[in-house]
Parts: sequence; C-alpha cells; structure tokens
Amino acid sequence: MPALVLLGAQWGDEGKGKATDLLGGSVDYVVRYQGGNNAGHTVVVGDQKYALHLLPSGILSPGCTPVIGNGVVVDPSVLFSELSGLNERGVDTSKLLISGNAHIITPYNVTVDKVTERFLGKRKIGTTGRGIGPTYADKINRMGIRVQDLYDESILTQKVEAALDVKNQMLTKFYNRRAIATDQVVGELLGYAEKLRPYVADTVLVLNQALEQDKVVLFEGGQGTLLDIDHGTYPFVTSSNPTAGGACTGAGVGPTKISRVIGILKAYTTRVGAGPFPTELFDEDGEALRRIGGERGVTTGRDRRCGWFDAVIARYATRVNGLTDFFLTKLDVLTGWEQIPVCVAYEIDGKRVEELPYSQTDFHHAKPVYEMLPGWSEDITGAKSFSDLPKNAQAYVKALEEMSGAPISAIGVGPGRDETIQINSFL
Repeated sequence: MPALVLLGAQWGDEGKGKATDLLGGSVDYVVRYQGGNNAGHTVVVGDQKYALHLLPSGILSPGCTPVIGNGVVVDPSVLFSELSGLNERGVDTSKLLISGNAHIITPYNVTVDKVTERFLGKRKIGTTGRGIGPTYADKINRMGIRVQDLYDESILTQKVEAALDVKNQMLTKFYNRRAIATDQVVGELLGYAEKLRPYVADTVLVLNQALEQDKVVLFEGGQGTLLDIDHGTYPFVTSSNPTAGGACTGAGVGPTKISRVIGILKAYTTRVGAGPFPTELFDEDGEALRRIGGERGVTTGRDRRCGWFDAVIARYATRVNGLTDFFLTKLDVLTGWEQIPVCVAYEIDGKRVEELPYSQTDFHHAKPVYEMLPGWSEDITGAKSFSDLPKNAQAYVKALEEMSGAPISAIGVGPGRDETIQINSFL
C-alpha cells in the first residue's frame, strides 16, 4: 500500500506544487486533504506556469486522478473558475473527484471572514478573507453546509436558515451590515448542484479500495506545519490540520496505510501573514531573497516575509509529522552569497534553546542563534546530480539534513519541472 503524505515543513509556500508534480507521473491518485482556496501551488511545466489554489497539483499529470477530500472546504465559484482556466489551456479535468462530505464555503462565510478581520484591525490574524475560517467554524459547530446537501433542497434550506439566524444577528447588530437572505444563498448554491454532480463521489471508499489494489496514492497538504491549527504558531495559523495526521482524517484513511511522509523545505524561510518569525530579515538580504525567489503569495498576491533557514523549525516538523524524507526547494536562490547564516537554536531570556518552545510568549521573544556556512557563486540550475553541485552547496545541503533530522531525498535547483536533483526515490 504505497501511500505518501507530502506537506509543508515551514509556514507554507515551500514549493509543494513542484514536489507533487514531480511525483505525479508515478502516482495514481493525488488528494488534497485540508484547507481551501487559501492555499496556492505554482507548477511550471515546460514554458507554462500554472497557479493552483483549490485543485490538487496532480490534475496536471495525465493518468492521475485528482481528489478533493472530505477535509477540504470548497468554494464552488473558485472551483469552476479554476477548472475553466485549465480546460482553456488544454488540461483534462474530467477525472476530478470531490468528496460529498467536503464542506461548502458559502457567501456568508466570506462576508463574516472579511468583516471580522477588518474589525480586528491591528490584532488581525492575516487571513486571506476567503471564508476558510468561518466555514471550518461552522463545521465544528455542526451548522456547516456539505456538498451532498446541494442535492436535497429541503435540508439545504433548513441548514442555511439556521446558520443565518445566528450570523445575521451578528452582521446587523454588531458589524452594522445588511442581513443576508436565505433564499438568495440557497438559490446560488443550488445553481452549482448539477455542475458539481459529475465530480461528487464517496472518496473515502474510492481511496481505500485503491490502496487495497496497490495503487499509489499521494496526499497533498496545503499551507505548512507551522500553520497547523493545533501544532502551529497559534493563533497565527490556518483553520485546519496540514500536518500528517490531517491526511488520515481529511481523506478517510487509517494511519497504518501511510508508508512515507515527505516534508517540503525551502532552502531559506518565508511566511505570509502576521505572527512570530525569528529569522525574518528587514535588510537588503531579505529583499534579495524576496526578489530572486519571486516571493509573492500565489493566492494572496502579498509579498512574503523572508528570512534565513531555521533548523529548529525543521526539527519540529520532523517530530510532529514523523517525516521520513525532505524535499529541499529553491537552493538556487542562495547562489551568490559569500556566507549563508543558518539558525541552529534560539536565545530566549539569555538562555540557548535548541527545540521549538511550546510557549507562545517564549517563541515570540526568540532570537535566532546563527551558524555561518560558506556560500557559492556557481550557477546550479543545470545540475542533474548531487555531485554536480559546488562543494559548498553540497556542504550546505548536508548540514541542513543533519540539523533537520531526516534525509534530504530531492533538491530543487530551479523552477522548472526538470530542474530537480533526485537523490533517493520516494516510492
């Protein structure tokens, strides 16, 4: 049962799309198991660049079945816009499967997300404003709308009405916004029902049967470990579980069926949105990383905050996910630095700390302790094997591997599909 989980080992934006695409030709199913269109994956195929937000990256691999699992929240308008864009570029999207148990992002979820962030002002979390958090909140509060509800108008109407009984009180009396009409929401959602119908399936059954038949299934996480609702830098996190355990609940497969867990690491560190970031740079080095790395959010369009590699975070990701491998991306971005700092520990209240502090306060005050590694000036984008890399680049990779606690099995040396060094097979 070759089931692999592939996830971000930092704050997201590590290049998961490239890694998923690399494996796409070898796997039978690629499954998104959490998040929504607040995630963004960029995949470069030849001279074509694809920006995916909700769809699994495997949709670009012929022969692979892309799946949106029960743990994902789905905005139908975004889904069909993304499908339409791919169809226009000649991509076959007909094999997509969507869990009937996935929750729908309704228009009122988007409204609540936007007005709440606006109200928080300087205390805002930095959400994408796409209704993700409120939809997960409705799910937990047992008042969410699932894909399957679109096929029973009576149930759908009752659920929307119950949700708006609460939300309209908040919108009108607290936020001074106009109330949202039940029939307007129901009508909009019902308008998607027949378009969705060809894709809706019992994906839990499909995936478990596939594993029993020795099919290769890849579970693709959105965001990253440090944005996990339970294990991330709370409250500056997403509303779901991008960590490996989320693959089991978000796709409906047991943990004993997972064979490999691959963490994606950027050769430096970035994050989008608010929250602590010990190695963040506010100087010309940070600006250079942003410019050379093209560090702008695929979904948000916001500039990413940039900093040096943080080995403390990498070790933490190894631990909470049970990582078996790392895929190191964007090594080429570091070409040109004489010396490259790597954060090996933190200083908190004058004490050296080598593991991620569980206290939010301690992490907020953590100062990076750096070790300087020699850089390289040679262009590495044409490297096809580890031995092709300059000696200092090899030493940098080996140092990161030792500090992070799991083998680096692949290295991205450029944005292209073929600009990857494979050291160990993931299958």
